[in-house]
Amino acid sequence: MFLSLNSELIDNRVPWPEFARLAAKAGFPGTDIMLQAAMREGATATNELLSQLKLKPAAFDFPVNFRKDDATFGADLAKLSDSARFAAQIHCPRMVTYIMASSDTPKDELRRIYKQRFTESARVLAEYNVRLGLEFLGPLQFRKRFQYEFIWRMNEMLQFAEECGPNVGLLLDSWHWRHAGATTHDIIRAGRERIVHVHFNDAPDLPPEQIRDNQRLLPGEGVINLVGFLQALQKIGYTDALSVEVFGRLKDKTPEEAARMGLEASLNVFRKAGVPEG
Repeated sequence: MFLSLNSELIDNRVPWPEFARLAAKAGFPGTDIMLQAAMREGATATNELLSQLKLKPAAFDFPVNFRKDDATFGADLAKLSDSARFAAQIHCPRMVTYIMASSDTPKDELRRIYKQRFTESARVLAEYNVRLGLEFLGPLQFRKRFQYEFIWRMNEMLQFAEECGPNVGLLLDSWHWRHAGATTHDIIRAGRERIVHVHFNDAPDLPPEQIRDNQRLLPGEGVINLVGFLQALQKIGYTDALSVEVFGRLKDKTPEEAARMGLEASLNVFRKAGVPEG
C-alpha cells in the first residue's frame, strides 16, 4: 500500500502538473491523476513526469456523466475508450466515481439505469484492463437528501458492482465505511479483487444527524478504526493507493503545508497499525 496526494487535501488549489510536483516535494510516493489535464500533456510526457518525480499513479475520476439523460451518457461513453487507453499507457488502470445515496428516482428504476450504464462502461474499460471503483456514501445527510433512498451500504454496493462486470468494484472511503456501519469483516469479504481504490481520512465523534461530509479530520484525529481498516486491507493483500481525502480541514494552510500534514498524519496511523507504507 502507498499513500497518494488527493486534491481535496489542499482544497483544490494546485493544477496539474504542478500538483504532481507538490506530491513529490511533500514526500508522497503516489499522486492522484487529473485526467483531462494529463491527457492534454500526453502519455509520454506524463510518464516522464511521474518517472522523474518517482511517483506512482493512483487513480482517475471516471470521465462519464452517468447521472443525466441518455444522450449525455452516450456522448461521454463514446469518448471513454480514449481515456481508458491513456490510463493503460500511464500504468494507472483505475477509475473511480461516487453514487449518491438517495435520488428523486425510485430505487429499482435508478438501479436498472445505472446497472446498464456501468455495464456498458465496464466493457469499454475491460478492453484496456482498466477497473472501475464505485463509492457508496454513508452519512445520513446523503441518505435523506432526496425522496428515495438508494444504495449506501458497503455490501449492497459490492453486490451491485459485481453485477456490472468483473472489472467493477469499490472505491472504499474510510469515512463512508464508518458512516455506513461497515466493518473490517466487510473489507475482508470484499477481497482484493473488488477493492479498486481507497480514500483515507477520519471523522469526529458526532451523532449521525450532525455529520457533514465537508468536516472531515486528518487520519488519527478522530474516531474511525483506521488501525483495523489498514490491517484488513493488508490481510486481503491490497497493494494499491490510499488517497488522503480530507475536506476543509486544512484550507487555512498553504498547499505544501497541507500536503505534508496529511502525509505525516497518515504515516502515524500506518505505524500504529504495524502496516508498512510504500
